[in-house]
Amino acid sequence: MSIPNTADVVIVGGGVAGCSIAYHLTKLGIADVVLCDRKQLTSGTTWHAAGLVTQLRATRNMTELAKYTGELFRELETETGQATGFKQNGALRLATHDARFEELKRGVSMARNFGLEADVISAGEVCERWPLVEAEDIVGGIWMPNDGQVNPADVTMAMAKGARMRGARIFEHTPVESLIVENGKVRGVKLSDGEIRADRVVIAGGMWSREFAAQNGVSLPLHAAEHFYIVTEQMPELSRELPVLFVADECSYYKEDAGKLLLGCFEPEAKPWGHQGIPDDFCFDSLPEDFDHFEPILDMAVKRVPALANAGIQLFFNGPESFTPDDRYLLGETPEVEGLFCACGFNSVGILSSGGVGKALADWINDGHPPMELADVDVRRMHYWQSNKSYLFDRTKETLGLLYKMHWPYQQYETARNVRHSPFHDRLVSLGASMTEAAGYERPGFFARDGRSTEIGYSFGPQSWFEDARAECLDTQTAVTLFDQSCYVKFRVEGRDACRILNNVSAGNVDVAVGKVVYTQWLNPRGGIEADVTITRLSETAYLVVTIAASQTRDLSWLRRHIPDDAAVVVTDVTPGLPMLALMGPKSRALLEKVSGADLSNAAFPFGTSQEIAVGYATVRASRLTFVGELGWELYVPADFAVHVFDKIVEAGQEFGLSHAGFFALNSLRIEKGYRHWGHDIGEEDTPIQAGLSFAVDYAKTDFIGRDALLAARDAGVPKKRLVQFQLPEECRKMLYHEEPIYKDGKIIGSITSGGYGHRLDRSMGMGYIHSADGVTRDFVNSGGFEIEIACERYQAMASLSPFLDPKNERIKV
Repeated sequence: MSIPNTADVVIVGGGVAGCSIAYHLTKLGIADVVLCDRKQLTSGTTWHAAGLVTQLRATRNMTELAKYTGELFRELETETGQATGFKQNGALRLATHDARFEELKRGVSMARNFGLEADVISAGEVCERWPLVEAEDIVGGIWMPNDGQVNPADVTMAMAKGARMRGARIFEHTPVESLIVENGKVRGVKLSDGEIRADRVVIAGGMWSREFAAQNGVSLPLHAAEHFYIVTEQMPELSRELPVLFVADECSYYKEDAGKLLLGCFEPEAKPWGHQGIPDDFCFDSLPEDFDHFEPILDMAVKRVPALANAGIQLFFNGPESFTPDDRYLLGETPEVEGLFCACGFNSVGILSSGGVGKALADWINDGHPPMELADVDVRRMHYWQSNKSYLFDRTKETLGLLYKMHWPYQQYETARNVRHSPFHDRLVSLGASMTEAAGYERPGFFARDGRSTEIGYSFGPQSWFEDARAECLDTQTAVTLFDQSCYVKFRVEGRDACRILNNVSAGNVDVAVGKVVYTQWLNPRGGIEADVTITRLSETAYLVVTIAASQTRDLSWLRRHIPDDAAVVVTDVTPGLPMLALMGPKSRALLEKVSGADLSNAAFPFGTSQEIAVGYATVRASRLTFVGELGWELYVPADFAVHVFDKIVEAGQEFGLSHAGFFALNSLRIEKGYRHWGHDIGEEDTPIQAGLSFAVDYAKTDFIGRDALLAARDAGVPKKRLVQFQLPEECRKMLYHEEPIYKDGKIIGSITSGGYGHRLDRSMGMGYIHSADGVTRDFVNSGGFEIEIACERYQAMASLSPFLDPKNERIKV
């Protein structure tokens, strides 16, 4: 079979992901698919994967992808005639302490949202299902009967065969040397002896993907790490239907493998590999043994499964797998090159994700947009600097182990920190700031008071900083606090077509007076929310767009992709040069008037407007906005004047009881007020109507992206899905975080999108979407009967479409 000169889609990489993408593209009727592998199918990482097939993931849509994978594996052998080795033998997850048991029980509650079968079981029931386990110290576990295992090489070959059956062409020993990119768009790939022209290319090259993509300035942050497991000799006492066993507290998993036992691990400190490059001839290779590194895991395993002490080790295996900085894979169209897609960096969940990933990316390629909300794994969440090799080397030491560590709320990375600092960093640390990280930015989580430590003591209940955050929230309510929000992203958009372009992208009308701030969303054609921004008109031809730190790459790419080639507009990311402070609270006006000499009265400076004022020797842009539900201003300060302005505010603030606050308090304050957060409460599948943000849409505009979909939804009447605010009773100190099921009259009707403790109201609170076939009306919400399930227990909850705190916005407009 000769290599063609053209194709509809070219896939680079023949592991489980690449073959799954080819398989699913052909199922959609896209038969002109060419897959090229540098060596042989599965020869990179797939061939030595453990083959675990579990379904429950951290979010709804990640779980849906994993569920689909299991369903596909059940049917694939029948369809293709190729054996897959799939066994639905279930999985056990054990807890050796109460905190882990609560994590597992919270997972069971989450599973109920998704329709997954999951049960909490006792130590005795664990032994019934896994007789060889030592369970004396087990406090409990969970049983997921629909999980299982598969042979990774066989399932890959089955998908490759299915793809070939529908016309795909697969070429082994055909390395792709580089991409063909013209005018920012992919146009094919170069081979050693020719090229294949194609308008859509997928990089599914595993641990080779980062360096391959970098040739064309595309950032795919991933790094390989050594990954260890052993396989015993035959153990006659093993049942062939033995469930997969996870003991995360001991970093280990166990899988029956043809009468032998496979013991694998995700050790706390991993060993990055391939930092200087991966050998060209690497193929079905293993790495040198390191028994000393594995020995602590084996010692714990022998105590957990005493039969291991008498079982010989047939194989000690060490092979590389690739990991990303946040332990989530990279999927979707790259922001740098149009038509170039990726599916890589699978963090040891490639097999269990492969079916869903292949289907989702095939749909994305076919339809021009993702089939569901995939922000968790969308490659656009990453930042270009994260492809730095030294950064990845250091972070990879941690990320492998994080898969099995406790998954605490607000958990912070420990490696590769202090990457991005605001100008105020040293000042804030000296004032007791406990620094947390977002998109590499160091930003205050809280300020330690009363001799408390800046270290975070994690738990699923009130954490060590709870009282510090409470004080910050109450200071914001009664006096004035200063937040460092420099991590917020700022784009300057200017040119004679700036207004026209932004009005096309934005649901709100930005053709406003100079100095007006517009809160609005950027929508996709389906009416879903792609970005949540504020846009300030600086002049007739210039605007300042502000968005969240995590969306820097994503939102910049979205905006630039919607600028026609002939438009007279320039977009500049000015984030590093324009740090931002937020001064919030009822005394913020008096303090800011003192340091600026400006008239900040309602008449002179209304809510939702922006002006330049003097602070010390600096000229500062002040915007009267709030994300905390109190009177306040956002201050955009030139970086070279930033510390000077900070010092002036702090010095003058002593008179007004100024204190400092961090992002833990910010989350609490915004939850009380019902302010939405993109990526949690709003996203690609949520419309402004469903999210309660219709006030930010100008339906009178004749043309903006998503307008037709919104008009149709508005005309359809009361939405069947709405975002609602919830609060638990005063005596209930349970914390809401995400994906807790919401019940009404005993039936699940939704789930929590984000939560926090509201200190001004002294309640545990959250927001979440609820569904009703008859429409989510105010009467439906006010009729009560709501409960929220937390760690398998239900608690009464009060619901409201309006904010529980200051529903008339009197505080922010005082």
